[in-house]
Amino acid sequence: MEYVYAALLLHKLGKPVNEENLTSVVKATGATPDEVKIKALASALGEVNIDEALKNASTMAAAPVAAPAPGTPAAKAEEKPKEEEKKEEEALQGLASLFG
Repeated sequence: MEYVYAALLLHKLGKPVNEENLTSVVKATGATPDEVKIKALASALGEVNIDEALKNASTMAAAPVAAPAPGTPAAKAEEKPKEEEKKEEEALQGLASLFG
């Protein structure tokens, strides 16, 4: 989790989230950096718009909205966007699994 915090700190400060900066932040905390995790995180975040991910994360934390009953026209209309959301969630879960 400390690697994700380091990435968020770097992003907040407007610094590039790369291996060198992540290593520096983790070392500054007194921890021994795990180069494998740092490389994986830097690589994964290279393709992610962090601002957009944070925006989506805060939206996901909001109160759940009642879903339409299965089989109704409204439920069928929402099927495709849910597939896209599921892919995004799976990608984020895969990233989260790197950090235990």
